[in-house]
Amino acid sequence: MELLIRQLSKSFDGQTVLNHVNLHLVSGNIYCLMGPSGSGKTTLFHILLGLLKADSGEIEGLRKSKISAVFQEHRLCEAFTPIENVTMVMPHSSGNHKKAKKALKRLLPAACLDRPVSALSGGMKRRVAIIRALLVPFDLIIMDEPFTGLDEDTKQEVISYIKEQCEGKLVLISTHQEEDVELLNGIKIHL
Repeated sequence: MELLIRQLSKSFDGQTVLNHVNLHLVSGNIYCLMGPSGSGKTTLFHILLGLLKADSGEIEGLRKSKISAVFQEHRLCEAFTPIENVTMVMPHSSGNHKKAKKALKRLLPAACLDRPVSALSGGMKRRVAIIRALLVPFDLIIMDEPFTGLDEDTKQEVISYIKEQCEGKLVLISTHQEEDVELLNGIKIHL
């Protein structure tokens, strides 16, 4: 997959958030979007996801692409278990429950897999959201600050899992941590 962003601009109430952004992104790479809060990272993601419309500019390469996302908010069904949250977005298949359970057990204690998500900590919810996004078919995955609420050891495990699941895919991650770029073997992009 190749994604071309040309002269992309977006303003809110006269305040410019994105100013003629140009990016050329290709599959097989993890791109780490960095910049201070308010620099337009989430706005760019929302435009790519079709949740916002740019004021001007062009995006090429998204038309027939499958996109998955991890938002800043967990966006989980709180009354559902982690397994239910993951399987509800997976393509229908008899092996979904087993596949979801195996992935979740890799990043979460087995004891919490049958509890409602509302009973989980913020870091556990974050891991469920990440696994859910990674277990649907995608060409591009957008992750908006996916490591929020994770301790260092857990973050290392999650990064290893992301790198495995995203091999050959186009990955766009926003982060405030320089170390994340190195841990992901990522390409840094400043906004």
